Amino acid sequence: MNLKAILPYIRRYPLSLICIAVIWYLSIWFLPPDLPELRGVKFIDKWTHFVMYGGFCSVIWWEYLRSHSRTHFSRLLIFAWVAPILMSGILELVQAYCTTNRAGEWLDLAANATGCTLGIGIGLVMKKFIFTDPSRKGGC
Repeated sequence: MNLKAILPYIRRYPLSLICIAVIWYLSIWFLPPDLPELRGVKFIDKWTHFVMYGGFCSVIWWEYLRSHSRTHFSRLLIFAWVAPILMSGILELVQAYCTTNRAGEWLDLAANATGCTLGIGIGLVMKKFIFTDPSRKGGC
């Protein structure tokens, strides 16, 4: 793939691509800080996964809706729900088998998938209340 083929995606989805890079960095190389004030919060790491992937999928929805005049729900389902969940599964496998400082967990994958599902809800709300301009070609 040459640069001309990739450039439109970089222009349309810069924040989503940054989110991907940040998630990979945090998942592979970053060690979570030991914060005493958060030790008592049950499932704090699962909440972190939930919020991180919910935000990531919301960013994908935002960038898709702002750069397309017509909504293709099948594309959004693949790129804003299935692909992030698959990426999450791959990252959990990488953590389990390719790192010594991280562990892959099924509950992390479940929290990520739940966050992605939340992202769908946020995306639908954005579509309804933010991206409803009737002057847009093909409607939204």
